[in-house]
Order: sequence, then structure tokens, then C-alpha cells
Amino acid sequence: MKHILLATLALLSPVACILSPAHAEDRGKLIFEDKFDRNESQETTEEIGNGWTTNSKTRAGGNKQVDLKDGAMHITMHATADHAVTVGHAAEFRDGAVEMRFMLEDERDVLGLDIADPECKEVHSGHLFKVDVGTKQVIVDDKKTGVMNMKFYEARKAKTLTPEQLAFIAAQKKTFPNALEAGKWHALVIHVVGDTVSVSIDAKPVASVKAAGVAHPTKRMVRLSVGRQAWVDDVKVFAAETPTGGQP
Repeated sequence: MKHILLATLALLSPVACILSPAHAEDRGKLIFEDKFDRNESQETTEEIGNGWTTNSKTRAGGNKQVDLKDGAMHITMHATADHAVTVGHAAEFRDGAVEMRFMLEDERDVLGLDIADPECKEVHSGHLFKVDVGTKQVIVDDKKTGVMNMKFYEARKAKTLTPEQLAFIAAQKKTFPNALEAGKWHALVIHVVGDTVSVSIDAKPVASVKAAGVAHPTKRMVRLSVGRQAWVDDVKVFAAETPTGGQP
């Protein structure tokens, strides 16, 4: 009942309904959308539908971590999981935007948006860059150059990273203070143009970073990453019809 009430209040809030990026005129063509306005046939196992995949089978012993509830997607990391919940969907673009509504119920919750290219072998699992949104800050991490670059990834597993390498990896992560109210729906927009990713929350710009991972020519997958829990709704992905410096 609490979530139904919160969702109803959010629909009445003009802030929560802002889903367009600051550069709405050039966000491009809508290539994916999900309002999660459907029901599961049962409650035992994950049944997200619409092309979404998760890591629950390999990382949480098959336990259900994603639930469709109150017309939204509720993501909760299971107690047995050894990795944050990953919920992914194919979405190919070069420049474009990712938009969604989200809610963090607890001030400790963080919603991660990981942009990936599984075909890129320079990095582990195709990780290019990630935006983490919490109640106190937003972090943008260039994973292609940093922590997920294969030379660093393998060295980390072998525990041979040097102090210089650790410092370099840390420098690829940029932190932007931003207070966010828990228990309330917010609008998130991540806009990609060339080598720059800009982040807006509730129509307010909060971060902008230039990075090699952002400049990667083809983004092929959008992944949500949740280490505790988060609510997500009204996901949209746009692709610019004429990317920066290239042909459509």
C-alpha cells in the first residue's frame, strides 16, 4: 500500500514527471521504452519480460531479485547473492540519452547505470562507464580506461596492482555532491554526446564528465546495478540520428 501511495503522489508531482533531458531537442530517436505496466504470472521466479535479463541465476542461486510491482520494477539484492543485482537490456547507440524514474527507499541505497559493449574485449564484461546515483552524491566512473580495463582487471585478480596503477584507476572516478530525498520518486537523465556524459536529476544538471569510455563508438547494452534495493520505472533509451562526428 505504501508503494501505491508513493507512486500516486509521484504521478501528481510535476518534478517526477520531467523525463526529458536538458537537450530534449537533440535526444534523437526513441529505440527502447518500458513502463512496466504488466503483471507476472507467478511470484516465485523472475518474469520481467520485454527483453530484460538479470544475473540472478549465476550470482544469487536463482533466487528472485527483480519484481514487477505497483506498475514499476523493484530490484532487491538477495541475501545469498555474491554480486550486485544486474538488470540489463540491449540498446545500441553512439550518442543519445537514457531516462527513467527511480526511487531509493533508504539513504544507503544506490542505483547504478552501467553502459556497456559486450563485444569490446579491452574491458571485462564490456563495461564502458557507469553512473552511480545515491542520496548524497553522483559518481561517474570511466571503467574502460580504469578498473575494468583488462590489464587492470587481471592485475587486480592477481593482486599485483601497483600504487601508481591504483591511483590512476581512482582518478577515473569523478564524484559530484548531490542531495537526494529517499522515499521519493525522481527523474534521471543521462545524456551522451561524443566523449561527454551529462547527468541531470529532476531537471537539474548534477554532473558532466569527459571520458574514453563515454567516447567508445558503440554502446550496446544498458545495465542497472543495485547493491541493496531500488525502484525503477518509465525507462527510455534514445539514439541520436546523426552522432557527433559521424554518420547516422
